[in-house]
Order: sequence, then structure tokens, then C-alpha cells
Amino acid sequence: MVFNTGAALLDAIVLAVVSKEAQGTYGYKITQDVRQVMELSESTLYPVLRRLQKDECLEVYDQECAGRNRRYYKVTEKGLAQLYLYETEWERYSSKISALFRGDRKYD
Repeated sequence: MVFNTGAALLDAIVLAVVSKEAQGTYGYKITQDVRQVMELSESTLYPVLRRLQKDECLEVYDQECAGRNRRYYKVTEKGLAQLYLYETEWERYSSKISALFRGDRKYD
């Protein structure tokens, strides 16, 4: 992707991915899902997950899987509210950029 991805957009993408799993999901799966739309390394993902947890947008729990603990992330109510805000802002922002690319005279 030629466009830079800011922290807010990355937060929005991660919240969207995690919100699709009612019981939560784990880091490797989140990385794989995000990679469907953009390049992302695990070293980039984990600081995002920690920030979202610190901001109370994600809750974390461990669950055993094949004899090992796996850390799961689940979106909180606050996280869902933040995701809704991101979605609303993204719709507004992306429609203006698309209008600009189409050559429309008005961007509202």
C-alpha cells in the first residue's frame, strides 16, 4: 500500500477485526485478518493491542490451546463505541476523497 497508515486507522482496523469474533480472537489470527487489507507485522500489531487494552477498548484473557496458553482479545462496550465513531468518520472522510478523485466540485 502506498498510503501511510496512521495510528487511528490502524486502531479502527484492529477493532473491526476483533469485533467480528464474539468470543474474541488471538494475536496471530488478528495479524492474518488485517493482512487481508494491508501489510502488517506482528511487531506493529502488539503495541496497537496494548494501546487499545490500556484505553479500555479491548479486554484480554488467556485460554489453553494445545497445552499452551493463548492470549485472546475481545472488544469492550467502550471499544464498540469507538469503532462506531471510527466507522462514521471513515465514511465521511473516504466519501470526500472519492469525490475529489472523481472530479466532483463539491466534497460534502
